[in-house]
Amino acid sequence: MLYTLIGNSSTPFAICQCAWFPWKLHNRASSSQVASHSRAAAAAAANSFMDSLTELAAVGGENLPAKYIHPDGINGGKDPFLLPFIDIPVIDVGHFTTPSTDTGKELEKLRAALSSYGCLLIINHGVESLLLDKVRTVFKQFLALPKEQKLECWTEGFQGYGSDPLVTDVMVHDWSHRLRLITCPEEMRQMKYWPENPKNFKEVLHEYSTKLQVLHDVMLKAMAKSLKLDESVFLRMIGEPVIMSARFNFYPPCPRPDQVLGLKPHSDGTVITFLLQDKEVEGLQVLKDGQWFRVPVIPDALVLNAGEHLEIMSNGEFKSPIHRAVVNSERKRISLAAPSIPHDGNEIEPVEGLVSEERPRLFRKMKYNGRTHLRYYQSGRRVVDDARI
Repeated sequence: MLYTLIGNSSTPFAICQCAWFPWKLHNRASSSQVASHSRAAAAAAANSFMDSLTELAAVGGENLPAKYIHPDGINGGKDPFLLPFIDIPVIDVGHFTTPSTDTGKELEKLRAALSSYGCLLIINHGVESLLLDKVRTVFKQFLALPKEQKLECWTEGFQGYGSDPLVTDVMVHDWSHRLRLITCPEEMRQMKYWPENPKNFKEVLHEYSTKLQVLHDVMLKAMAKSLKLDESVFLRMIGEPVIMSARFNFYPPCPRPDQVLGLKPHSDGTVITFLLQDKEVEGLQVLKDGQWFRVPVIPDALVLNAGEHLEIMSNGEFKSPIHRAVVNSERKRISLAAPSIPHDGNEIEPVEGLVSEERPRLFRKMKYNGRTHLRYYQSGRRVVDDARI
């Protein structure tokens, strides 16, 4: 099944099925016939998606739907929750917002974490514990809505409630569904996909995304300073204002967590990604030195992942970690990823000051194009590998 980009510069990389548009095959059909056909196809696809939600929620015993099974299994057939925890660095953002005598040490710690792990936990980040709980709660309340209300937000495109489309019919499905919305800048929001219920959903997500937008700039400036660069060098290259989205992930329980994945192994095709984890159920795992590790849950901390574009801009000084989401045999899990991306068409390359005779340029210049990242994710490829000289 093929997908293509639609929209314009204000609606980045919205993916939709070409087959939805019957005028490509029957150009004599009237506009009303086309609209009727499209609505019927959309309704059928939406109901099929909701049926798959029911399928995941109701599955039991050992007989899983074949489309979700990874033929080689997960973690060698062993329980993925028996893997060791990673000793992930914890960074206090307060040292960057209110400089102190310890700020230099925290910058060195930040650089070391991104160079070695590519991910870290951040605390004292300016997002109150109460707001974090509200974000988790409104998504759980959305998931509990009747099917008809959730269908109002359904889409096969980039924004809305659904599942990631597969590049080919032979790809293994992820054991998850998501609600994905562009949050920043506000003029890019497509409010028709923002849930009307629960009533405070829009208010809570707006407040959360506004705080993350500030945090995003703080962290990119700190990263630049840790490399002895001008603090705004990364922000200038990706373009301002920052483009961010919110991806709410839902992982139903699965009786055979050794055979499925909530999200396939991948590195983020982003600049950076903030992840709010489930407060009670873990599931994020990171690959380091050829071994998978569990990422611990600290309820009020956010996970920060370096994206592939940060790896390119830093000329490989920072690493974009390969990670995955595993599922639980008894408990459902949620999370919220908030990635930032460059503006479409912006040229991304190693920044000046990080290329020298001692450390030559590792990546070629490339224009950011959001439409490629789904294909990379589904096929297990990485942008940084194709950009490498």
